[in-house]
Amino acid sequence: MGTVTGPWKQLLLNALESNAHLKDSSFFQLATIGSNGRPSNRTVVFRGFQGNSNKIQINTDCRTHKIEELKHCPFAEICWYFTNSWEQFRINGKIDIIDASDPDPNKLQQREKSWFASSLKSRLQYLGPSPGLPCLSEEPDPEFLDPSKGPVGAFCVLILDPDQVDYLNLKSNQRVKFTSGLSVNGERCWTSEGVNP
Repeated sequence: MGTVTGPWKQLLLNALESNAHLKDSSFFQLATIGSNGRPSNRTVVFRGFQGNSNKIQINTDCRTHKIEELKHCPFAEICWYFTNSWEQFRINGKIDIIDASDPDPNKLQQREKSWFASSLKSRLQYLGPSPGLPCLSEEPDPEFLDPSKGPVGAFCVLILDPDQVDYLNLKSNQRVKFTSGLSVNGERCWTSEGVNP
């Protein structure tokens, strides 16, 4: 099955470029559904697209609550607002978790590539105490991190495969909904519809 670039992706690339001077342009909110049925939201860092695809990459610690939430329900939504261009992207889709136990060698290679693309400071976070647990009075110093060694066990990569994108431009007062589906020959295709802001 072929990969078709979503027509929304160029809008997102343009927004990233026009907001590149703002440090917060690489941050967005990721909402998941908790095992209790309630929404759960946090800010994460955009780590690029997977290859030339539409799939959005996020690095995270496999000990965080979002992992158990995604295992319970793999659907999530990104909300990304660009303050300079007044554009919002709400990107909905299914998330694939790539951790150390993944049987697919290509995914493990992607995980390793993502690890080495991260800064040493970022990598050190995965050696700290488990996120979300109470702080101990004396936290141990993080272990020494060999910069040439591959990913530690706590490191995993989330790959969001979008199937719906809601684009809003507040400067032009334009809103477009993009939806992914399958064509008659089984190829993935995107449709778009202008809607009221």
